[in-house]
Amino acid sequence: MALQAVFSPSLFSTARLASLRSSKHPNSNTHTVSSIRCVGTTTTTDDTAQNRRSANYLPRVWDYDLVQSFDSDFNDQKYASQVDKIKEDVKGLINGVMEVPLAKLELIDTVQRLGLKYHFEEEIKKALDVVYNDNNDAWFDESLYATALRFRLLRQHGYDVPQDVFERFMDDNGSFKTGLRGSVKGVLSLYEASFFGFEGESIIDEAKTFATSQLKDIRGDISPSLARKVSHALDMPLHWRLTRVEARWFIDTYEQEEDMNPTLLQLAKLDYNMVQSVYRSEVSKLVRWWVDLGLDKMSFARDRLMEHYLWCNGMVSEPQYGAFREMATKIISLITAIDDIYDVYGSMKELELFTDYVDRWDFSEVDKLPLDIRTVLLALCNTSNEIGYWTLKERGFNIVPYLAKRWADQCKAYFKEAGWFHGGYKPTLDEYLDHAVVSIGAHLMLFCGYFLTTNDITEEALDCIDKLPSIMRSSCLLTRLANDLGTSSDELERGDNLKSVHCYMNETGATEEEARAYINGLVHKTWKIMNKDMLGSYPFSEPSLSASPNIARTAQCFYQYGDGHGVPDRWTKDHLTALLVQPIHFN
Repeated sequence: MALQAVFSPSLFSTARLASLRSSKHPNSNTHTVSSIRCVGTTTTTDDTAQNRRSANYLPRVWDYDLVQSFDSDFNDQKYASQVDKIKEDVKGLINGVMEVPLAKLELIDTVQRLGLKYHFEEEIKKALDVVYNDNNDAWFDESLYATALRFRLLRQHGYDVPQDVFERFMDDNGSFKTGLRGSVKGVLSLYEASFFGFEGESIIDEAKTFATSQLKDIRGDISPSLARKVSHALDMPLHWRLTRVEARWFIDTYEQEEDMNPTLLQLAKLDYNMVQSVYRSEVSKLVRWWVDLGLDKMSFARDRLMEHYLWCNGMVSEPQYGAFREMATKIISLITAIDDIYDVYGSMKELELFTDYVDRWDFSEVDKLPLDIRTVLLALCNTSNEIGYWTLKERGFNIVPYLAKRWADQCKAYFKEAGWFHGGYKPTLDEYLDHAVVSIGAHLMLFCGYFLTTNDITEEALDCIDKLPSIMRSSCLLTRLANDLGTSSDELERGDNLKSVHCYMNETGATEEEARAYINGLVHKTWKIMNKDMLGSYPFSEPSLSASPNIARTAQCFYQYGDGHGVPDRWTKDHLTALLVQPIHFN
């Protein structure tokens, strides 16, 4: 299977934990939940002691006092004025006439990889319209590099480009010509383009196999810059990477290029630091919310607020959508806490009560639950009502009934999996995956990605999302598969349900290596379905449309080298440090 290295073990060294959590046992009488309020409830502190399983999750790696003190030097108006001026210069470049059309494609590609695409959506669209409608395509006829770059950019932006544009580079046997091997730049361009293929496109499949093999077997003298790009691509293709994570890497790379455009580089650095200041403000407020609720003291659940912010940032990174990142981070933080209750901590009786209360959206009898579980349940209630109030005030739409249904579906999915575990049931792979597209939580997050970014919420769109259209199902499935490839061994050790790798092993008798290769193949197949679905028509638009592939990209970022969510002190911390802590320095 191509690209096994995408999910290879980590080569990163373990970073030192920034802060160890100090908290009392959640059943202690001194544990407070005074900041959590819900009509019709009382607070008790005398929970029945019982033997509970423990997942022994690692403590958080972030010092919340430090995060709450985040500030930035790049939120000053003088930087905004400077950026506005440079943006006009870049618009002129994109709109301008270039003697060689390839130069326009390279400019657009560079702008996007620098993280600047959201500034120039209209200009890029107009430029690609010209390229797509240009009948005089002789300029890329003999260039594998140009053909592949054009194919990739057009497909990325929703143009239906046929795969047969690559036939000219193939021999009579349907294989790519051996003479192409000497063009590392062209093969790399073909490799990146091949990840935009659809199901049934045999030429694109052959392109992926050919390009992957050639890049892995590069011999000879190539420039350090090109060698770095090849290594980066083989680690993970551009199509699967997160916008802001890729921007940070590419800014550093682009600065070393001989043909670097200093105007673009300056804009990219200023923009990165200014957007970082927006993110720092957002995450500082979120930490105050988390600590005020007392959820940072829940020792039975993973405290991953910062990592959850990275999830939501990966889904929708444009700075103007801070409302989504704030409220969706709250949602996903609660998803994780509830997941830990169902997977490990709660008894079946407690899980039955929890599921029933959420399903009826009636929390008047929560005193039947122990304090720590009740705390999470009331946080769910209050946070959902808070989000509902915001949506009603800002969008004029009562989202609470729809949000309550999504929560009910989520908890029912968790409850079914808990029943599988406690009953010793081993599902087939198909049964597991059909259920997992809900239990993974991505559907709930994509629902939030719609109503928290859309000014005009419609029942048509909500109904479409509720039915889990193919584009969202693929997204949920990719999130599940990436999670399983990175975490399955760890989760089995702590007494969790079987995951897709082990379901396949039980069903077929395959070895773990064979099962992982099969699941990795499903990842590639599902991306092909997603690619095609991105060309479809939906009752919702950007940025909620791109949130579907983006949440899958985020999952692959987290689980690329293992469990970057459960064990967040390595590459995940590096990504967050670059995103939030370390600005880019100017020479």
